[in-house]
Amino acid sequence: MHAPRALPPRREDFVNRDLLEQWAARTPGRAFAVFEDGSEWTYARTLQEVRRTAAALQALGVAQGDHVLVWLPNGQDFLRCWFAINYIGAICVCVNTAYRGATLEHVLRNAGGQLVITLDALADRLADVDRATLQQVVLADGPPRELPGLRCLGSTALLAERDPAPLARPIEPWDTQLIIYTSGTTGPAKAVVSTYIHLHTMGQLTLSDREGNLYAGPDDRIVTSLPMFHAGGLIPAVSMLKLGGSTAIFSGFDTRTFWDRINATGCTISSILGVMVSFLLKQPVVPGERNTPLKRVKVVPLTAEAEQFAERFGVTIHSHFNMSEVPVPLVAEANCRVVGSCGKPRRGVDVRLVDGNDIEVADGQIGELIVRSDDPWVICHSYHGDPEATARTWRNGWFHTGDGFRRDAEGNYFFVDRLKDAIRRRGENISSFEVESAVILFPGVREAAAVGVASEHSEDEVLVAVGRKPGHEIEPAELIEFLRPLMPYYMIPRYVRVMDELPKSPTQKVQKFQLRAEGITGDTWDREAAGIEVRRDKLTRPLAAT
Repeated sequence: MHAPRALPPRREDFVNRDLLEQWAARTPGRAFAVFEDGSEWTYARTLQEVRRTAAALQALGVAQGDHVLVWLPNGQDFLRCWFAINYIGAICVCVNTAYRGATLEHVLRNAGGQLVITLDALADRLADVDRATLQQVVLADGPPRELPGLRCLGSTALLAERDPAPLARPIEPWDTQLIIYTSGTTGPAKAVVSTYIHLHTMGQLTLSDREGNLYAGPDDRIVTSLPMFHAGGLIPAVSMLKLGGSTAIFSGFDTRTFWDRINATGCTISSILGVMVSFLLKQPVVPGERNTPLKRVKVVPLTAEAEQFAERFGVTIHSHFNMSEVPVPLVAEANCRVVGSCGKPRRGVDVRLVDGNDIEVADGQIGELIVRSDDPWVICHSYHGDPEATARTWRNGWFHTGDGFRRDAEGNYFFVDRLKDAIRRRGENISSFEVESAVILFPGVREAAAVGVASEHSEDEVLVAVGRKPGHEIEPAELIEFLRPLMPYYMIPRYVRVMDELPKSPTQKVQKFQLRAEGITGDTWDREAAGIEVRRDKLTRPLAAT
């Protein structure tokens, strides 16, 4: 175990306000953020925008420690409001732009803030929900209008022509910077309490090797294409703020325009989800496609196509395991060729794989990944408004990720499944992730979700729900034949449900709990009822020569 930090972390190394002021003084003309419309904010311009907005928030009654909800898409407004809220020591509560109805109501109750900054198009969703403590709405994109029961202001309310008032006390690295809501695939979204040191540590570790050595610097520009109401969309900005580099903020990922955007903005680093790698590889080969500014790509998870992507586009591939609560406990070596590996534990964390009683499991067996850190405050210390979940997650002094992993003899860690999504069939443990990874290869399948459903025998049977691509039909019997050579017999689904669209949370994560609850529906195809058998291969021992 590594020795803990001898001295407390320096405030100016982790607090957004201090970092922004430092870089605006040292390199005022250097770009910090470029946007989809081609506009650019230098460090000096960013500080100016943030201070004007910070003063405006104080005029609206926001004080140090208050919660302010930011319900905005990626762009200039999100960036300046986030940094302005933190500039006055308040807490930015990131709200998913897809939230509505009961999901939005849950977040409003949990967050407890009095002010939300949003768009005119989203504001009407507040009309039919319990608004809890909410009192004021500021529309970042236009004039004020009527919202019954709420004070509604226009965009000019976010711009003051004066300096912000001094802080009541200095902002510390262990103060809360953000509240980030998890995807909520197994229930209501949990509110991750993120300190300054937590998110900044995450930002640096996503650009480092296992020993903590950075492979990025002030001359780099990183893509922000994931939503900024999630950790994945926030990390690029804080990672570059720490290094004095820059980020290109896009509204989202688009296969058709990806390379044009890279070339236009000069981005050197990008994160790409595994499925995006496949999309980009399917694009036609064009002359000079290796001659781009992009040098490094983080691929999560590390797919079989990552090596092909690196060769075709001339980039270095990186991968790791990360989650909103825990900053990058596992890191793979550059251009790792162990397909599916999340890497090995990085310096500064202890990692274990344990059973339900927190007893370590052997190599090759599936266990829950639990983590603890040498340094304080770098792991989420609580879920806001949910002490039961906090206690359950932090039992026995370790953070329990809820993710099932296995470790091979060489020490590589492989993600298997969310523990609540694992399936047990006739004595065999089945990874829904592995089932889905095979099913998605079948022509016509756009998305897939494997769940366990009740069996008339014992334990579970495997049901796979598939979303078809537009204009495609999927024959379940053909899917079964396709899967036979790709997976063990016991993993091949008994039930297939073909759908136009799988049920999703507001963050577009498939809601498996709904599929499990619905079980075997009238439109579910049953392999056994169709007379299709899937059996263990019969292995015979050769007779000895006589």
